[in-house]
Amino acid sequence: MNRKVVNLGLALFAATVLASGPAFADGDAAKGKKVFNKCKACHALEAGKNKIGPSLHGVMGRAAGAVEGFKYSKAMMESGLTWDEETLANYLEKPKKVVPGTKMAFAGLKKEKQRDDVIAYIKENAM
Repeated sequence: MNRKVVNLGLALFAATVLASGPAFADGDAAKGKKVFNKCKACHALEAGKNKIGPSLHGVMGRAAGAVEGFKYSKAMMESGLTWDEETLANYLEKPKKVVPGTKMAFAGLKKEKQRDDVIAYIKENAM
């Protein structure tokens, strides 16, 4: 097979893989601050500050249901989730679908860009 055709095929494959990567890598933390206004009635970014929901400080890489002193639903405690960008994006889209029985009353963020932005904001301000 022609080497140029093979190289072109590999380049197209690589471009497709890169383009299909997670969108949250493109989140805008400044815009995410505005989106977080929907979250801050129930969640704080400061360590040890639980509200209606648990503190989001250090959420990335943390097991679901692991914030000291917060009373989680049984469903969240047994979910087996570890929070990373992908898991958080899925949860923020439809919390009750990802963790049926969660206490979180929020219906979710329908717009992918808002989810990407708020995740970028949380990563920048809660770690």
